[in-house]
Amino acid sequence: MAVPKRKTSKSRAGKRRSHLGLTSKNIVEDKKSGEYRLSHHLDLKTGMYKGRQVLDPKE
Repeated sequence: MAVPKRKTSKSRAGKRRSHLGLTSKNIVEDKKSGEYRLSHHLDLKTGMYKGRQVLDPKE
């Protein structure tokens, strides 16, 4: 059975996990309404996606 010969140090474990940090959400401002939304998602208030009406707007 494979067993580590030495303890993995905090710095070495941190280097290994360096790419596991938190990533920020891709929030964009809507051109027409000025509301913030996630990119590649439709605007729930207006019901628009890529310049065309997809859903009935909420009131």
